[in-house]
Amino acid sequence: MVGKNGKNTSGRGERALKVRVKSAKGRKLSSTLWLQRQLNDPYVKRAGEEGMRGRAAYKISEIDDKFRFLVPGARVVDLGCAPGGWCQIAVERVNALGTRKGKGVGTVLGVDLQEVEPIPGADLHVLDFLDEGADDRVKEWLGGQADVVMSDMAAASSGHKGTDHLRIMALCEAAAQLALEVLAPGGTFVAKVLAGGAEADLLLQLKKNFDKTTHFKPPASRSDSSEKFIVALGFRGPPA
Repeated sequence: MVGKNGKNTSGRGERALKVRVKSAKGRKLSSTLWLQRQLNDPYVKRAGEEGMRGRAAYKISEIDDKFRFLVPGARVVDLGCAPGGWCQIAVERVNALGTRKGKGVGTVLGVDLQEVEPIPGADLHVLDFLDEGADDRVKEWLGGQADVVMSDMAAASSGHKGTDHLRIMALCEAAAQLALEVLAPGGTFVAKVLAGGAEADLLLQLKKNFDKTTHFKPPASRSDSSEKFIVALGFRGPPA
């Protein structure tokens, strides 16, 4: 577009202005900074525009863009699925609604400690996956074994980095154990961890049971976050 002075103004508006949040009485500085970051986060804006339940949805989509495990017809288990963004991505990619004719129709099973608002194409249940017999219930709901077990779970923050790391690693190890119980040969396990030094045992276990185990930090994961994701591909099946 050309302005009155003859200069090209087509570039105006292409870069959004940064939103600055004023401090408010009774609100901590950390809360103000968090709000400002949210308002200026392109993934938060995109999630709102596309009807995704949070920016975390784009983490699993970017992980899958690289490793390609959410294929039409796949049976997926999402542990700690609230608020549901990962399930939304999985439903579309495994064709759980059957809208892509000629493609396999997948299954998406989401479990969480709390009820999750319904998601078309996803089967959602309240379940503590740490309970005895949880693996049998998952296979019952799936109607068989899973092709993918994924987890974006994180324990409530204690404010102490070391403690938080140990807590999330404990969740990840428990999720991996359930994956070993419910995955079909060739299956995939994906889980969030925090950077730290308590992963050796988990990685050793995964390398014994999967053909390939690697770390990946998707672009949607904030650069100042210590989170990353373990991706284990090619489950070898339960020991004979």
